[in-house]
Amino acid sequence: MQIYLPIAEVSVSIFLLFGLGALVGILSGMFGVGGGFLMTPMLFMIGIPPAVAVATEANQIVASSFSGVLAHLRRKTVDLKMGMVLLVGGLVGAAIGVQVFKYLKSIGQVELLVTLTYVIFLGLVGGMMFIESLNAIRKSKKTGVVGKKKRHNWIHGLPFKMRFRVSNLYISVIPPFLVGALVGILAAIMGVGGGFIMVPAMIYLLGMPTKVVVGTSLFQIIFVTAFTTLMHATQNHTVDAVLAVVLLLGGVIGAQIGTRIGVKLKAEQLRILLAIMVLAMCAKLAYGLLFEPSELYSLGAGGH
Repeated sequence: MQIYLPIAEVSVSIFLLFGLGALVGILSGMFGVGGGFLMTPMLFMIGIPPAVAVATEANQIVASSFSGVLAHLRRKTVDLKMGMVLLVGGLVGAAIGVQVFKYLKSIGQVELLVTLTYVIFLGLVGGMMFIESLNAIRKSKKTGVVGKKKRHNWIHGLPFKMRFRVSNLYISVIPPFLVGALVGILAAIMGVGGGFIMVPAMIYLLGMPTKVVVGTSLFQIIFVTAFTTLMHATQNHTVDAVLAVVLLLGGVIGAQIGTRIGVKLKAEQLRILLAIMVLAMCAKLAYGLLFEPSELYSLGAGGH
């Protein structure tokens, strides 16, 4: 059953879109990521214009993340205070990112930027997470317990400290603000929730307990992606409401399933699974850049 998308100006199978939305929802509930790092490239592959895919995917992430964060709030695994600091940074970053996106759209270079950014960030983050997860699993097998994270590093010497009781931390607000800002920029330019950056940063950089990282990440993602969607809709006019609704319905259902699956897996297993998926998508995008170069030079012809 085909459905016409008025802003994207293409017809796509409604069942395919619903299935993609459900997949993103499952990832959101399991890992605390928006899932856009998988969805946006997939939308490219089925013929959705890059500008529309990025802007509309930000909207779908709001729904799947909201559904997931409700489940985590019930389990009291959300650090709202930390989430607010990340959120302030995220809103600042998103405002900057939308302006950059608007300029690149005007010169027809959106797809090139998005693809290159994905390859770089997914490769770095996926590789780091995979190595760290393997080390944690090896250490747990040898000692019977996972080694404790380093609690004292350069972050503890920064000013403007605040106590985050749920995360059992007393650190400067500067690092979480900067992490949030980076995620906001990525949300605007790449159409992602930014969880694939924020989750490892919260674990390894800020030293937050894994059990509260997922819910806190989802909390920030909801508001930053909602703000990003509003900015794209009013300034770039690239949000396809029909596409968003179909993805949204699948995402809400998938998030509830993903949350149940995530609870049954150990933290190290969750991290290594996420790392494998990140690296797999990185490899796919890198392959497209290396072996399908003709796609990169036809951007201007299809600009809106």
